[in-house]
Amino acid sequence: MKKLLENSGIRVTGSRMMVAKALSEAGRPLSMGELEEQLETVDKSVISRTLALFREKHLVHVVSDGGDGVRYELCHSHGEHDDDVHVHFHCVKCGKTYCLEDIPVPEVELPAGYDGVSASYIVHGICPQCR
Repeated sequence: MKKLLENSGIRVTGSRMMVAKALSEAGRPLSMGELEEQLETVDKSVISRTLALFREKHLVHVVSDGGDGVRYELCHSHGEHDDDVHVHFHCVKCGKTYCLEDIPVPEVELPAGYDGVSASYIVHGICPQCR
């Protein structure tokens, strides 16, 4: 985790390491509430500021799943231009959001004059654990 933060131009602190590790080990995007549950010893405002810094440095993606807010996941492309675009699945029963990294977001032909900056693709349904 230390190298990941350093490569992103982020000064390494214990709290930042803990947030990055929690996101990495989750294997799926986490909400602020889920991070707070996992990191009980880290103040909520510290987690929030850390996520804002990670967003600024392009270390996390923000996934809006249409549920109770946004979720965060580590970005694997680690650069100004995000080429780590994939489909997400949001379970309407348990509320968890999963990365379907092997399924790319379909390309969309935009009309003349429109410049796309980002895209997200969310599939809503019931996950295997809730079935």
